[in-house]
Amino acid sequence: MKARFKKYILQFKQASGTSRGILKTKETFFLQIKNENKFGIGECAIFRGLSIDDVPQYENKLLWLCKNINNDLAFLLNELVEFPSIQFGLEQALLSLNSANKFELFPSKFTSNNAQININGLVWMGNELFMKKQIEEKLKLGFTTIKLKIGAIDFKTEYNLLKSIRKDFSVNEITLRVDANGGFTPTNALEKLNYLSDLEIHSIEQPIKPKQWQEMAELCLKSPLDIALDEELIGVFYKSEKQTLLNAIKPKYIILKPSLIGGFKGTNEWINLANKNNIDWWITSALESNIGLNAISQYTYSLNTNLPQGLGTGSLFTNNITSPLQVKKGSLFYNKSLNWNFDFDML
Repeated sequence: MKARFKKYILQFKQASGTSRGILKTKETFFLQIKNENKFGIGECAIFRGLSIDDVPQYENKLLWLCKNINNDLAFLLNELVEFPSIQFGLEQALLSLNSANKFELFPSKFTSNNAQININGLVWMGNELFMKKQIEEKLKLGFTTIKLKIGAIDFKTEYNLLKSIRKDFSVNEITLRVDANGGFTPTNALEKLNYLSDLEIHSIEQPIKPKQWQEMAELCLKSPLDIALDEELIGVFYKSEKQTLLNAIKPKYIILKPSLIGGFKGTNEWINLANKNNIDWWITSALESNIGLNAISQYTYSLNTNLPQGLGTGSLFTNNITSPLQVKKGSLFYNKSLNWNFDFDML
C-alpha cells in the first residue's frame, strides 16, 4: 500500500461564533491510501485551538504515517494515540479502501436512502438579531431539536432569546439544547443553570472549561439542568483514564466527536463505558468536510441510537465536497441520486 495526504481549507459561508472566537476557515487534511488499482479516502480533521493534536509536528506525523502505512493497524493506532484526528482519518481510509463503494463505509438502510438520522439544528453565537434569524430558519426547516451556542454574548440576551422560543413552542414541540463551550465560570455557572432550567432546557454542554473535575462534579450534582461533557473528553486517551473521569464527574450525557477522541475505536470505548455507567450519549461532527461527516453519519446510524445527533454541519462551507448528504425536515439523508464530486488530484 501507498499513502499520501493533502491539506484543504474549508471556507465558512458566514463567520461562525463560539465562546472561543469567530471561525472563518477550517483547516483539514485528506488521506489517500492506494493498493494496486484501488484507493480509499479519509479525513484527518484537526480543529485548531481545540484538538489535542494541534501541535507543530502534526504534518510530520502524517508523513510518518504515509511512510509506515504497511504496518499492522493496531501498531499504527497505538503510535498515533496522541493524534486522534489522524487515527480517525486512517480508520476511514482503510474502510474506504476495502469497501465495494469507497464512500459507503457502513452499508445500511441509511446509505440506501431508506432511513434517516434525526439531528439537531445548530444556532451559532452572534448578536440577538442574527441568532433570532437562525432560530426562525431552523424552525421553518422542520427541526424539532435546536442547539444554541451560548456563553459569548450577554447572558440576559441569550436567556431572553431562549425564553422567546419557549413562549411560542412547548417542550413537547421543540427540544432546546445549549452549548456553553466552557463559557461559564465555577462561581457563576450554577446560578445561570438555575435560570436556564426554568425554560425546560434538555441539557447544557460543557458549562465550564475542562480539567476542573471537582467543580464539574459539583455542578452535575447540584444542577437542575442535565449536563453533558464535551471538551472534557479531549486528551483522555486510555480506558482507565476515561473510567476515572466518568466516576469522578458523573455526567448525565457525554458528547462524542470522533475526530477529537480517537475515531471509531476511541468512540466505541467511550460508548461502552458510558453504557456501563448509565450515561447517555450522542455523536457530533467537529466541522469536518463531507468526507469526514459521511463517515461519522454512517457509523452513527449503525449504532441504532434514538437521540437527535449533531450532524448538521455539512452546509456551513462554500467549498465543501459535493456529496449525497442532505438535510430535510430536521433529519440527515443519504440521497443516492446525488453523486460525490471528489478528486484527490484536483484539490
